Amino acid sequence: MSATLRFGPELRRLRQGAGLTLTEFSVALNYDKGHLSKVERGERSASPELARRCDAFLGANGELQRLAIHPETDSDTTETPATRSLWLVGRREVLAAGTGALIDLGLKLGGQAFSAAAPLLPSFRAQFDQLRKLGQSTAPKVLLPLLETQTRMVAGLAADTPSATRTPALLLASRFAEFTGWMAQEAGDSGAALGWTGEAAELARAGGDPYLGSYALVRRALVTLYSGDAAGTVALARRAQSDELPPRIRGLAAQREAQGHALVGDERACLRSLDRARELLDSDDARSGAEPVIGTTHVSDPAAMTNGWCLYDLGRPKAAAEVLDQECHRLPPHALRTRARYGFRRSLAHAASGEVEHACTIAGELLGVMPAVPSATVNSDIRRLARELSRFRSSRAVRDLQPSLARVLAPAHD
Repeated sequence: MSATLRFGPELRRLRQGAGLTLTEFSVALNYDKGHLSKVERGERSASPELARRCDAFLGANGELQRLAIHPETDSDTTETPATRSLWLVGRREVLAAGTGALIDLGLKLGGQAFSAAAPLLPSFRAQFDQLRKLGQSTAPKVLLPLLETQTRMVAGLAADTPSATRTPALLLASRFAEFTGWMAQEAGDSGAALGWTGEAAELARAGGDPYLGSYALVRRALVTLYSGDAAGTVALARRAQSDELPPRIRGLAAQREAQGHALVGDERACLRSLDRARELLDSDDARSGAEPVIGTTHVSDPAAMTNGWCLYDLGRPKAAAEVLDQECHRLPPHALRTRARYGFRRSLAHAASGEVEHACTIAGELLGVMPAVPSATVNSDIRRLARELSRFRSSRAVRDLQPSLARVLAPAHD
């Protein structure tokens, strides 16, 4: 019998073992009784969201989720075939040529002007900060051409300069490349995202920083997370947690590992990773790291926010909503992209808790800013929210929200 066909009988066995009638169970989960009955009889398949919720409520420790989704790859595998293919598809021509090509291109763009590299570095550093800020309120496709050009130009600064100037130029170029990769992922181009992240690691190594390559693993783990590859996410995140790495990178990696564990309902492993992340990110060494800061600069307590994120995936939407309510209120008003990322997860948690009108209010405010900050990653939660709300079509708040949801999720036309 396939895993999908085993889900229904196993759900019924666990529900009855908990002494719950189908009516009591449907009320507890905020799910239609008739739908749950069909799932138990094998007439309907369980969505990942329903499987998570059942798993958490019945204490099945991920077993129901494993029956509801396709089997995961070996957790010891550091790269899945899908991950490797992303490295091979969609890379820009300049990326295929490697870091040397970036430097050569930078020289062609600027010629001998780069001999005066030292005075230019502060200007490029200020531009990086400004572009990073613009990333919170500007469409990724608008920023990407400028980011790609600036990465090449800063790399070119290092080509014909004394080593004292070459090193900081390469390190700044690596940060430009890393941010370019993030914007590429937000634009929906995972291949380019992984390619630019790889270039960031090469530039950092050339500049004497052995650590950004490990952060590249955390960024790659974000791609596997959004593709639903929990095992790949955990494996990549673990590789970025060796003791010789800076605490901030290890803390961010531990957070990503927690998100991977949450995808498969492993609450104990998730909470252990979150505890480790909190300890590392709260350390003095992590707070006094080099500038520019690696990772988010807008979330005041990343471990707490990630905890709220994971609680939803673990099938505990009420607890997730409580944490996300608190943490989202602490986000700065100008950080539109970050507010959308965690705000839709917050709306999703409230909808899953049966607080439909409140979920629609949160989402309605956020949908208004999405045209300014379109995001392929945020759209994954918006799609989940649309599916969740579709169970409450009789709600006027849901009906009023549906046109806005549809507009944001409609395919973009160039």
